[in-house]
Amino acid sequence: MISEGSMDVRDDDSQDRKSAFCFFLTMFSAHVVWCRRTDELVDGPNASRIAPTALDRWEARLEDLFQGRPFDMMDAALADTVAKFPVDIQPFKDMIEGMRMDLTKSRYKNFDELYLYCYYVAGTVGLLSVPVMGIAPESQAPTESVYNAALALGIANQLTNILRDVGEE
Repeated sequence: MISEGSMDVRDDDSQDRKSAFCFFLTMFSAHVVWCRRTDELVDGPNASRIAPTALDRWEARLEDLFQGRPFDMMDAALADTVAKFPVDIQPFKDMIEGMRMDLTKSRYKNFDELYLYCYYVAGTVGLLSVPVMGIAPESQAPTESVYNAALALGIANQLTNILRDVGEE
C-alpha cells in the first residue's frame, strides 16, 4: 500500500487508482532523478573535471527551478513536483553542500564529522521524500517523528554504503 493523503493504492483495478499511482511515481521519480544528477556531478564520469563553481551553478539552477523556471525537461518534472507538494528547498541545498564536501574531503576525524557528511548526502534524501510520499492519514505518528525516521534511514543507508566501499578497498 502507498498512501498520499487520501490516495490509497492496493490491488484495486479502478482507473482512478491506477492514475493516482502513476502520478505518485512520476512525482517521486522527479526528485530521485535530481538527486542522481546531483551525485553524478561529483561521482560521475566527468567528476574529475567538476569545479566547485559547477555546484554553485547547480544551486542557482535549483533556486530557479523552485521559482518555476526549470532549465530542462528533467528540471521541469521536479518543478512540477515542487508546485504540487510542500517541498522545502533546504534539503536540496544541503545535498549540494554534501557534494561540495565530496570535492574536498575523503576522510573524517570522528563520527560527528562522518554523521554530518551522511546527513548532507543521504539524510537529505529522506527529508525531501516525505512531502511527496506523504504520511498515511490513519498514522498516529507525529509528523516530526516521520521526518526523523526518514532522516535516520537515509543516514543508515549512507553508512552502509561506506562500510561496503571500505570492504571493497
